[in-house]
Formats: sequence, structure tokens, C-alpha cells
Amino acid sequence: MFRQCLLTTAIVLALSACSPSTEKTADSSAVPTAAVPVQALGSGVEQVNFDTAITPGDDFYRYINGTWLRNTPIPAEKSNYGAFSVLADEAEANLRTLIEQAGAQTAAAGSDTQKVGDFFKSFMDESKLEELGAKPIQSTLQQIAATKSREDLLVLSADLNRIGVQIPAGIFIDNDLKQSDHYITYLSQSGLGLPDRDWYLSTDNKTHKDARTAYATYISKVLSLAGYSRALAASESVLNIESRLAQAHWDKVKNRQAELTYNKKTLDDLRGLAGSIDWQKLLQGLGVTETSLVVQQPSFIQVLGKIWSEVPLQQWQDYFTFKTVDAYAPDLSDAFVQAQFDFTGRVLNGQQALKPRWKRGVDAIDESLGEVVGKLYVENYFKETSKQRMDQLVENLRGSFKAGIEELEWMTPATRKAAQEKLAKFNTKIGYPKTWKDYSALTVDPADLVGNVMRSRRVEHQRSIDKLGKPINRDEWLMTPYTVNAYYNPPMNEVVFPAAILQPPFFNVAANDAVNYGAIGAVIGHEFSHGFDDQGRKYDGDGNLREWWTEEDAKAFSERANKLVAQYSQFEVLPGKFLNGEFTLGENIGDLSGLAVAYRAYKMSLKGKEDVVIDGFTGDQRFFIGWAQVWRRLYRNENLEVRLTSDPHSHSEARANGVVRNFEPWYQAFKIEPGNKLYLKPEDRVKIW
Repeated sequence: MFRQCLLTTAIVLALSACSPSTEKTADSSAVPTAAVPVQALGSGVEQVNFDTAITPGDDFYRYINGTWLRNTPIPAEKSNYGAFSVLADEAEANLRTLIEQAGAQTAAAGSDTQKVGDFFKSFMDESKLEELGAKPIQSTLQQIAATKSREDLLVLSADLNRIGVQIPAGIFIDNDLKQSDHYITYLSQSGLGLPDRDWYLSTDNKTHKDARTAYATYISKVLSLAGYSRALAASESVLNIESRLAQAHWDKVKNRQAELTYNKKTLDDLRGLAGSIDWQKLLQGLGVTETSLVVQQPSFIQVLGKIWSEVPLQQWQDYFTFKTVDAYAPDLSDAFVQAQFDFTGRVLNGQQALKPRWKRGVDAIDESLGEVVGKLYVENYFKETSKQRMDQLVENLRGSFKAGIEELEWMTPATRKAAQEKLAKFNTKIGYPKTWKDYSALTVDPADLVGNVMRSRRVEHQRSIDKLGKPINRDEWLMTPYTVNAYYNPPMNEVVFPAAILQPPFFNVAANDAVNYGAIGAVIGHEFSHGFDDQGRKYDGDGNLREWWTEEDAKAFSERANKLVAQYSQFEVLPGKFLNGEFTLGENIGDLSGLAVAYRAYKMSLKGKEDVVIDGFTGDQRFFIGWAQVWRRLYRNENLEVRLTSDPHSHSEARANGVVRNFEPWYQAFKIEPGNKLYLKPEDRVKIW
């Protein structure tokens, strides 16, 4: 339902998850600005957004952002809107300019410029797409209908996966988590069209029940549009299959456990788990020739084998027919686009309007030619001085984290030594890749949108498959430079900061250091902390999944983490619906520890001196204001429902308030007292790193 290729690369620990809607969202040691006298720097505090009727100790998030939250409408096309969104919108507009400039040129056939311009033209040619209707995918649908056995359909499903069609078993290439200098194939649970297993299984959640009904309507609608004679019956087939798959899916908490999802198996082992599936044929169809792979959820694969053999061939044909139509609905005529939006946009995320066509065209270019336009974006909109400053900021935060590890009262010398070794090995990537991806294998036709998308997905599939048996590509990026986000990749032990996030309110070169430490400094600290959160800590400095903690230290860590779980589980997101503190634990640790690391770096930068007061705010106050400013965000209730079951990040209110209430310097900066709503007794406050 959402644009995706299941044969993909690592799932990384990002600062802010992509919205589970059809739109995209995002989620310092700021060195002194030598070129500008200190007295010329502003506070970086956006006082116009404050709601001073609210006491900081009662709701710091709304004290800093209340006026903005009250007066800002969510754009009709969006499911949520905040500081990340503003920068993402700006990047999107810049990309449009670059793409249209490429289309206006007379470019050589096969050049990157020709591919960008013609791909966009193929997307923007609405009259052509209306004329074609479902014709561009009919040959694929006919192939599905022509299969005579499950074996035929299994072989075909491999080719469907090559073009981005979802199949029940997700297959991707990534570092071997226990031998991180090698690539290996992973086999994972997949196959669902609703956000999470709970949306199929819950009987008392009205939102989930209504979504199931709307999903059935959507399935039959798009299949009817595609001319499928079994549209209504197929809707029942798809929901039956997906409900059975959902019952076998691991839940979101169990699925986070790195050691549980690493199960190395041979093909013989796979046959023992699910012998009704010819795994060798499926893998060979995908281009995988290795004889061993990692099965992330063995019990799911076992049940999948049973489902595969028990569900009649006709129902499986219904399932794959729908998955194909769903995968290409955004690239067909308007009736398909609207039908998909009515479900994924309106029902699941509360969006009121479809994104303008040009924005959807930019999204299509992002999926297919991301690093081509990424390179253009860097050349036109990114200043190398920002990269140089960021290099210094990252090293300042590394120094702060190092000092913090040395000060930990609960960690034994052996584990402390290993933690320092891991920190020293962190690789940092800032701005953009050193080596850009090669798109020479992609052919783009200005009159063939679906063909362009299919060919693009095949190219990316092959790019992933080609990793097997080759050295690790340490120059690869898993985000484009114009993405407003950041991430930590455990098996690579790397932190990555794309160019687009290096702007206000995250990084303001015209502001005094304090607010930048609270904003981009905490972002850097957040990503560093992912290397030491409840799952990231299980990887060593070389990115290998192994136990390098003493039993005593692991217990001490867990005790602190469990207190954080309990705290965040008390945040009510919607009436009667609360955060899952276990599911969001990794990101909450990233936030808590990231802010602590950033604050320590800020104080170290002052070299024992007091910071200046600017606009009536002390340095410490500006630091915490910088933190809260970046999290301002509005959500539609429907989107919050989706996030509760599929987003490992807490919502913005919890990210802002949940951290500061554990941090003593915040209490001092804003004179927080026991009567305040956010007040926690000192013994109840959590400090991990």
C-alpha cells in the first residue's frame, strides 16, 4: 500500500520515523561562530511560539510551543505537521525546481539529467495516464491469473517482489549481525496491508474494526477498477490470508529484540520449518544463491508454510493480484490514486486532501532517482561551511559522551573500557555521500510511468542482490541528503546526518551556542545514544551482535531502562490510549541520553564561565528551549492511532516533557518545584548515560 521494495537494506534507528501515511515526514556542540562577534548572535529562541499562561513545570512542551500549536492548522494534505515538516516542505520545493530545470534541458539520452526530467514528465502526464487506465499492469495481472499451481505462483512471486510487490515473506540484504563485515540475506515476516498485527486481531478497538471494513472496501474497489472479475470475493480472500498471517506475526515488542530475531538457518533448516514452500526456487528467483540466511521470526515462517499449503490457489491469486494493483495504484489513472488515498490517507491518517500532483511526482523521483537529485540538492542548497561546523560539533559530542561514560557510577571497569572502545569506533557521515549511486542501468521513457517505476525497482533490487559476496560498502547512505532526519546504523556503527537537517530550528548559525546545543547537539547525542540504547548496546564497536557487558552491568542498565518504560507508559496519547513504553524504549533512551550528552558538551564549551543572558534567558534556559522547539508537531487523531502500534518514537509531547522531567539542570533553570505537574522526586528520575 505504501511505496516500498521488500528486498531492501537495514532498518536503522532514526531520529524521527517516516509517517506511516502516503506522505513523507521527517524527524552541538555548536562551535563558536568565529566570523560573527558573540554579541551579534541572537538567542535562537522563538518567543512568538510561547504560551506564557502555561507554567514550564506543568507542561514545558506547551509553554514553549503552545501558541504555535494553537494557531497553526495542519495542511489538508498532511497527517501531521511540525518543525520537521517545515524543512521537508522547503526541501521538496527546492527539489521541484531542480527537477523541472532538468526537464527543460535538451539532455543526452541516458544521462542523469534526461532520466530525472523524463521520469517527472511521465508522472505529470495526467491525460496519458487517464487514457491508459489499468493497461500498464494488465500483463502482470494476466501472468498471475495464468499460474496453474502454487509452485508456478511461488516462482512468479519472486519476480513480483523484484518490482516492489509485497509478498508474505520479506527478504532483504544487510550486514550479517554476527559477522558485520559480510552481507547476508534476511527472511522476515511480512504480507500485511494494515499498519500492524493488532489491527487484524483486536476485537474491542473501534478504530481497528472500522479500518478492517474500510480496507475490505478499498481492496474490492481497486480490483474492480482493474477489471478483476472476483473483486468482492478477492477482498475476502485477502483479509482471510492477512488475518492468518497477522496471528503468526511477532508483536512489536518481541520483534525489537536483536538476539531473538537473529536465527541463522540453512536451506535444509528452512525446509524443516516450512517444507510446503520451495525456498530454493523462491530465493533463486530473487537472485539469492547463498545456502544460508538469517530467519528473523522462525515461528512465523513455520505457520506461513501451513497457510501456503492450506489456502486454495485461487485465493492466493486474489492476494497477489491485489498486492500488484496496490503497489502501482499511485502510478495509474486518477480513480486508482483516489481509491488508495481514501483508505491510506483519509481512513488511516485523517488527511483531508491528496497531495498536489507535483509533490507526488517529487516523491516518485525520490524513490527512483534519489541520489541523482540528492547530488543536485547538495550542489545548489548546501554550504560546505555547515559540513565543516558539523564535523566539529560531532567530535565535541563524542568527547562529551566519553566523559559521561567515565563518570557512570553504575558501570564496572571492564564494560566501561569496552564502551569507550565502541564510542571511539563510531563512524560519522555528514551532509551527503562520498560516492554517489550509479543509475546507468535504469532506462527512463517519458511516456511510460509504470514501466519507469518497474525498471527502477528492478535496478534497486539488483543493486541490493549484488552486495552478496562483496566487501561491505561503507560509503552507502540509507537516507538522501534532502531528508530531514538522522540515523544510527548498528552493524555499521555509524551516525549519519543528512544536509537538510542542518538548518533552524535544529542548527542556527546566527544563534548563540546554547540553543544549538539543545537542538542539533541533542540530535547528535540522540544518534550516539542509539549505539548504547537497550538494543544498540548489544552490538560491539565493530557492529557485531555479541554480549560484551558483564551480568552486573546488564542488570544495572535494565533496572534504569525499566523505570523509563514505566514513565512513558503513563503518557496518554488519546483518551484511554497510552504509549507502549517497551516499544518506544530505544528512542526514549536516545532522547534522554542525547540531551544529557548535549548538555555536558555545552557546559564543557563554556570552560567554567557563565553564558551570557540574551533576550532575558540564561544559557541553560536557552539550551532547554532549543530542545523543546524542535519537537513542536500537530497530529491528526487517526495518525496517532497508527503511530501507537507502528512507530517506535514517542509523540512530540512525550519527547519534550518526558526527558526534561528526568534532568536536574532543567529543574534549576526553570525553578521547578514539587507542586508542578512534571515534577519527579529525585529518586524517581532516570539517568542512564
